[in-house]
Amino acid sequence: MKRIEWVIVLLPLVVCWVLDRVTKLWANGLEGVHSYGYLNFVLHHNHGAMLGLFSELPQVLRIVSLSTGGAFLLCIYVIIQYLLPIKSLVLRTGLSILIGGILGNVADRIIWGYVVDFIVIGTPALSSPAFNIADAVQWVGYAMIVSAIIKEGEILWPEHNSRRKYWVNPSFQLKYCFVLLGVGVGLTVISLVFSYTYLRVSISELVGGNQFLINKFISPFVITFLVISVGFCAILFTVGKTISHRIAGPLYAFERFLDDILAGRPAHLKLRAGDEFKHLEELADQIKVQLMEIQTKTMEKVASMEDNKIMKE
Repeated sequence: MKRIEWVIVLLPLVVCWVLDRVTKLWANGLEGVHSYGYLNFVLHHNHGAMLGLFSELPQVLRIVSLSTGGAFLLCIYVIIQYLLPIKSLVLRTGLSILIGGILGNVADRIIWGYVVDFIVIGTPALSSPAFNIADAVQWVGYAMIVSAIIKEGEILWPEHNSRRKYWVNPSFQLKYCFVLLGVGVGLTVISLVFSYTYLRVSISELVGGNQFLINKFISPFVITFLVISVGFCAILFTVGKTISHRIAGPLYAFERFLDDILAGRPAHLKLRAGDEFKHLEELADQIKVQLMEIQTKTMEKVASMEDNKIMKE
């Protein structure tokens, strides 16, 4: 994509995050209920996720897991933006708006340990749960993503595709995936050892040798870390599979093109969007032109030889 298109895609993320922060700083000064018809403003601290989910979990597990989950989603967002095979500004912008809203609530948990909700729609008899700007813009992002998938689904997942299998070169692709996975596992182990020892020593200094309290804080951390690590490694393997396919796929398609054209069958090389080695398409066209020229010259030479033979006879 062009630079201006990346600005269009990424700017909504920043705008949503800034708008959310500004409104929450304003909401922190609210006292009582401020009603404007069906629109009500009242300060509420949400210690869980969206609409209060997971608020009953222990504080350490809740804050650490939800905050880390937000950072995890940010990594997924970057990976998706890189791997998307089509421009689709609606889909990409929807992802930016969605992640902007998620990061707004993640920032609350990191800074305050809870999310600031302050918008309630309805009447005292019937009203919505308290929410904030981040929650609202997330639904806008969901709507844009669903709309783009419905309208551009055939481009994302073409029905007719000459390269029908993903593992076109299993030995190379699996090696690529496991190398990437190995790097991820290594970084995970290093992070686990550092964070576990740091947290255990810190807690031990605060509570002394009370093993019950140490386990109370350490166990949720280890469980959350392992769950996130497994998800992270699974995504690394998937990314490795996708990137290696973009490398092995064009080579596989080019080999098929050469086999077809050398066998005298009609051949045309068309790579997928996002494939590496796009120059192979131009090279394939040059090969076709040169082979046609050689074939034409050969036929003319054969015809000339036959004419000379007839004349001599």
